[in-house]
Amino acid sequence: MFSLQKSRGDKIADGAIYTFLALFALVTLFPLYYVAIVSVTPYIEVMKNGGFVIWPEHFTFQAYKEIFSSARIPQALKITVFITVVGTVLNMAVTTLLAYPLSKKSVPGRNFILMGLVFTMIFSGGIIPLYILVRSLGLYDTVWALVIPGMVSTFNLLIVKTYFENLPSEIEEAAKVDGCGDVTTLFRIVLPLSAPIMATIGLFYGVTHWNEYFKGIFYLSDKTLMPMQVVLRSMIQTPNVSTELSVNSLALDALPPETIKMAVVVVATLPLLVIYPFLQKYFIKGALLGSVKG
Repeated sequence: MFSLQKSRGDKIADGAIYTFLALFALVTLFPLYYVAIVSVTPYIEVMKNGGFVIWPEHFTFQAYKEIFSSARIPQALKITVFITVVGTVLNMAVTTLLAYPLSKKSVPGRNFILMGLVFTMIFSGGIIPLYILVRSLGLYDTVWALVIPGMVSTFNLLIVKTYFENLPSEIEEAAKVDGCGDVTTLFRIVLPLSAPIMATIGLFYGVTHWNEYFKGIFYLSDKTLMPMQVVLRSMIQTPNVSTELSVNSLALDALPPETIKMAVVVVATLPLLVIYPFLQKYFIKGALLGSVKG
């Protein structure tokens, strides 16, 4: 009779694998833990331990109080939230409306359009022509310069198109028999069945917008429009944190610059860490179904 009980060798192998994964997870999570701990460590303990703290004797949230009492960080967060929400919605709308017709082989010029889209993955006009284009469109020094350029990712578009192609054609044929047009079929039949890939691509776009850095330093000169990652970069580079935050505070001056910087890193990272677990199951399923056909 076949036995499901594991042999001693299998148990040892499983234990070794679990131990390795636990150590790997520890190495991966420790930098995040260290950043969070330093952000709530008093100045005296930071200096006493030479800047390296595993678990402080006392905690202080003064750094978070100071950065949120400034005008720079809340404004940067507003800009980042705006481009993440609005940008992701526009990205998903344009990507979906372009991927759905391209998933139909009967669409005239489909192959030509796909070749043109794939061509953009290999060749581009370059940074200078793109900068000139953004200025000529009047987008320079506006928040839309962080949203409109690169609104469609060809890679994400091809994944969504492949997912749509894998959906059973009988479902759409039945919808058309019931009198549904292409638009109705897309929004009432196809999209509800495509929740995994929509969540996956939405996560791709959302993370890209939240971590927006290049467009911020390339298309913006107004500091009030800078997203969070650009502000964080400026704070890391400057020795005087209070000047960067535009705050004159004795409490801020009493805090070590590293504590302030670590607190800003936590503020810039925490939203993604909170949201990702809720989308993880869709992320894994959607990535596999969208990339494997058959």
